[in-house]
Amino acid sequence: MISGAVVCSIPKYRPAGPSALKRSPCVSQEPRQDIQRAAQMIREARSIVVLTGAGVSAESGISTFRDAEMGLWAKYDPMELAHIDAFHRDPELVTRWYHWRFTRCKDCTPNPGHHALAELQRQTEARGGSFSLLTQNVDGLHQRAGSTNVSEIHGTILTWRCTKTGKHHELEDIDFSSFPPTSEAGGILRPNVIWFGEMLPEKELERAFSDSSTCDVFMSVGTSSVVQPAASLIDLAKSHGARTIEVNLEPTPISESVDVSLFGKAGEELPKVLDQLNGEA
Repeated sequence: MISGAVVCSIPKYRPAGPSALKRSPCVSQEPRQDIQRAAQMIREARSIVVLTGAGVSAESGISTFRDAEMGLWAKYDPMELAHIDAFHRDPELVTRWYHWRFTRCKDCTPNPGHHALAELQRQTEARGGSFSLLTQNVDGLHQRAGSTNVSEIHGTILTWRCTKTGKHHELEDIDFSSFPPTSEAGGILRPNVIWFGEMLPEKELERAFSDSSTCDVFMSVGTSSVVQPAASLIDLAKSHGARTIEVNLEPTPISESVDVSLFGKAGEELPKVLDQLNGEA
C-alpha cells in the first residue's frame, strides 16, 4: 500500500534543449548493438513495464507542455495552466485552453511508436508473459493503437467531470458554447486529468509501483523523467533487479544509469527493436 498522499509535481530541473508499423530506413546492413541489446532483454523478460510520456504523442502532432504554444495561447505558460491553482483562479481560462488542446489532438492518429508498443504487448502476452503499459499521456492514442489495460497515471482529456457531483461526462455530451462548461447539476465541468498540485489516483499509483517493483524489464519511452512520482518508477524497478531501457530524443537525468539508451524518435526506434525481436533486422 502507498503511505500518504502522492502529489503530481515537477522539480526545478529542466533537461537540455502490426501493418501500421513502418520500418525505418537502415543506414547499415548490421543492426545497432543497442537495438540488439534491447531486443535481447525483452526476449528474455517474463514481465515488462513500459512508461510513456509526451514525446510519444508529440510524433502524432500533439505538442508537449515544453513546446512553444501558438496563436492566442502563445503568451500563456502551459505548465502554469496545468495546475489546480490556475483552475481555481480562472476556471474559464483553463477550461478554454483544455478544450482548445482537445480540438487540436482529436484528429491526431497513433504513430508507429504507439503501434509498436501494442504489438510488443501482443507478442509478450502470446508467449505467456505479462505486459504493463503506464502512460503520463491523456490523449487515448495508446488505446486507439490497440494497447489494452492501459494505466493512465495522469488521467484523460477525453472525459470531463463535474466538480459538484463527480459524475463523468463524455465530450460529445458537453455544451461548450460558454466557459467554463457546467453540468445539469450546476457544477463546473473540468477535464478528467491530474493537474500539478493534485493527488494522483491511488489505484493507478498502486499498480504502477507494484508492477515496477516486480518486472524483469522497465522501459521509459518519450519522457523527460522529471515529473514525479512517475520519474521514480524506473529507479524502483532497477532497485528490484530489473533491466532498464530508455527511448528518448535526447539524454535525460536517467540516461547514465539505464542499461540501454536508444536516442531517437520512439516511432523509429521501437519498430527497429521489434524487427530485431522478430528476426527481420
